[in-house]
Amino acid sequence: MRTTQIFLRSGLTVAAAAALPLTLAAPPAVARASGISVSTSGSSVTVTTSACPSNGSSFGISSLLASGQANFAQGRQMPLTGTSTSQSASWTGVSPGTYTVIVVCQNGSTAGTQSIIVSAPSTPTISATSSPSRGVMGGFGGAVQDYGTITVVGGAALVATGGVAAAWFLRRRSKPHRL
Repeated sequence: MRTTQIFLRSGLTVAAAAALPLTLAAPPAVARASGISVSTSGSSVTVTTSACPSNGSSFGISSLLASGQANFAQGRQMPLTGTSTSQSASWTGVSPGTYTVIVVCQNGSTAGTQSIIVSAPSTPTISATSSPSRGVMGGFGGAVQDYGTITVVGGAALVATGGVAAAWFLRRRSKPHRL
């Protein structure tokens, strides 16, 4: 019984190890990504691709289709510009909604199709904050609360008493024979 379990476990391990290269070599089940990359920033939409070769004068045309538009010619068309390694087109002033971007190379092949959602631009919210009713008071301490004359006179008396006490202490210290 013990030997059978060991062989069974090791047999499953060997089978899994043998199946691993087959699963890695199999074609992927998901569709490959299109040859375009679409991004949005506010009300701007930009498409980038490297799939369109140049014929010397152009790379191709891209079209931005709104949700109600059915074919390439109905969308807002922009020519691709760039280099042989990267081409791009952009649209500005795009209103919020769902759009489809299609890129057709100059040789007639479709480089890719991708849907994109343009969201409404967020506006900063300005809110009023409460401030002190009388602001910061200048003069005695800069407090917001207005202290009365009695409080100011009491503070001045404490400062004067402290000054007299300091002078008396320093005078006694300089003449130790006096009491």
